[in-house]
Amino acid sequence: MAGMRDAPLTLMAVHAHPDDEASTTGGILARYASEGVRTVVVTCTNGELGDAAGGAKPGETGHDEAVVAASRRRELEESCRILGVQHLERLGYRDSGMIGWPSNDAPGAFAALPVESAAAPLAELMELYRPDVVVTYDDYGFYGHPDHIQAHRITVAALELTSLGARLYFPTFRRSLLPAFLERMIQAGLEPPEFDEERFGSPDELIAATIDCRDQAMTKLAAVRAHASQGDTLLFLRFPVADFVEMFGIEEFVRAGGVPTRPPQDDLFTGLR
Repeated sequence: MAGMRDAPLTLMAVHAHPDDEASTTGGILARYASEGVRTVVVTCTNGELGDAAGGAKPGETGHDEAVVAASRRRELEESCRILGVQHLERLGYRDSGMIGWPSNDAPGAFAALPVESAAAPLAELMELYRPDVVVTYDDYGFYGHPDHIQAHRITVAALELTSLGARLYFPTFRRSLLPAFLERMIQAGLEPPEFDEERFGSPDELIAATIDCRDQAMTKLAAVRAHASQGDTLLFLRFPVADFVEMFGIEEFVRAGGVPTRPPQDDLFTGLR
């Protein structure tokens, strides 16, 4: 069987901005890299509408988009180094900004691009790396971010263009755990974020994979910390380390098409190795 494979077992994670690779899939990237799986991160935007050094927001004094993009690229490269990512690919699209910002619809903004044309470079990367498993956001973009939603759209479109037959998974949050999580946020002095309670996360019965990454939790935390310029917006960094390991050391996924697995699989590559 091993001789039938011309390419190594490959995981591709498609993310919207620098830092998403660490906060959303840092656990699986570190775990699978340590197990010899080839890991590929595709980052869709430059992240130029993130915070500048010192926390300056777009439009404020001290925020220069070119400087922010360069800083975030360096942070992304360091994060991927920490996670053991073998291949980092950047599509170079323009950051669309947060939900509801006028920049969402600005000319050239990633979220406003035609899906077919925006998906073409990703399809080329899929043909190059031929992933067995692809991970990106669900059609709600995990929490409604326009760039996350567009990343979902172009990933689905790219897979259709390539006909690779890769497994497609979406990171999710188990809804039954949400009340306890929100309570932990309050205890930590954090204000719970606003989200659509009917679309955020997944019911327990739709969870297709539960991946234990607690052994990689400190690596994941180090990768998140590598994005120091975004410290004001990364709530993960505000939890005590023990809480971080407990709450973010296990990453859960639904499978495209809503195909549940009973019980949830403990490996995204079950049956492939």
